[in-house]
Amino acid sequence: MLKPLSDLKAGEQAVIAELKESPYKARLLDMGCIPGEEVELSKTAPLGCPFAIYVAGYELSLRKNEAENVLVEVLN
Repeated sequence: MLKPLSDLKAGEQAVIAELKESPYKARLLDMGCIPGEEVELSKTAPLGCPFAIYVAGYELSLRKNEAENVLVEVLN
């Protein structure tokens, strides 16, 4: 079952399934959010935005509206 990256909880791991068509799509691809890539939500800011994820070997910070455009399949 696919869900937005923004719905993951800290420590959850997932695989990127697809990116929605949005103004952020090209930027997300450039930052390593490529379908098939494993991601892990490492932390969320106290007010829920931004998110820190591990992807493509580094930690990436995304805003909630960006993370909502990344659809993932949870692994654990």
